[in-house]
Amino acid sequence: MFPLRWLPVLGGLLFCQGALGQTPSFTVANTIISDQKAVFATVEAAHVVPARARIGGTLIGFSVQDGDAVQAGEKIAMVADPAMAQQLKALDADISVAQAQLVQADIDFRRAQSLIRTGAIARSNYDQAQTAVTVAANTVKAKIAAHAALAQQIGEGAVLAPISGRVLTTPVTAGTVVLAGDTVASIAEQSYVLRLDIPERHAAYLHVGDPVRLDENGMPGFGRITLIYPLIANGRVEADAAAPNLGNYFVGGRVQVWVYAGSRTGIIIPQSFIDTRFGLDYADLRTPQGNAIAVPIQRGAPQPTPGLPNGVEILSGLQPGDVLLPPGSAP
Repeated sequence: MFPLRWLPVLGGLLFCQGALGQTPSFTVANTIISDQKAVFATVEAAHVVPARARIGGTLIGFSVQDGDAVQAGEKIAMVADPAMAQQLKALDADISVAQAQLVQADIDFRRAQSLIRTGAIARSNYDQAQTAVTVAANTVKAKIAAHAALAQQIGEGAVLAPISGRVLTTPVTAGTVVLAGDTVASIAEQSYVLRLDIPERHAAYLHVGDPVRLDENGMPGFGRITLIYPLIANGRVEADAAAPNLGNYFVGGRVQVWVYAGSRTGIIIPQSFIDTRFGLDYADLRTPQGNAIAVPIQRGAPQPTPGLPNGVEILSGLQPGDVLLPPGSAP
């Protein structure tokens, strides 16, 4: 819920019956109006995480570009070391040699088994043939394990997105030599925040949870202050606010917002009950006899709230308890 000092106590929309028939109306009431200060906020990413290379080598290509949306664990670039590729080929050859040696050792051992039964060879020769088979088998296993380890190291050349979000910058290009730990891309987490820059004199009015109002492209929206930084620099205090649909903004974009700056008593009515004629504003008022008359009013600044997005402050012409009718109700 929004703070009481922010939300007005508005008159209700009713349906009046009588001489005017069934007509929607609005009952004027005193309202707690929240004064608002227009400030600029910057759209910032809550967290900007670097995607780093895990091995040294040459960056052979990107699979994303600036502005692309990525998911956590998605491959965004590839780093390759030509020396590792040559080492992998050398291990392939070593495995082939070791396997051939294992085949030959197995043949020699089988021959020794047949000869030992007839006593044609000494027991020591038989033991040597058996040991040769064991050594050759272990050599093959060692070469295969080294091959798998090197292949895993080459596979770590894939640069993965550490979080889901949007690629902000790619400070390197294909063909660049990078070391292990070098930043290949910066990724902004999708949960953006508004970084407010507020004058020091308004810092006393700021509270975590207070609403802020955005008005972009004529469509008002509302957010909440989530963090107030305890440092005042150059007469300014910074605060973070969360608001819906910030993912559609550019990171670093400036947005005009309104923050709470005190409260007072006044009258707010929906703009739809104001009739402008020849540059003057009128409101159709229901009389005690059930008729309607047009009274001139003086409007103030728009005062949109979550409960009344088209609210307008009325400076004069209306009193609490007046019942307003839609424009055109009065003759």
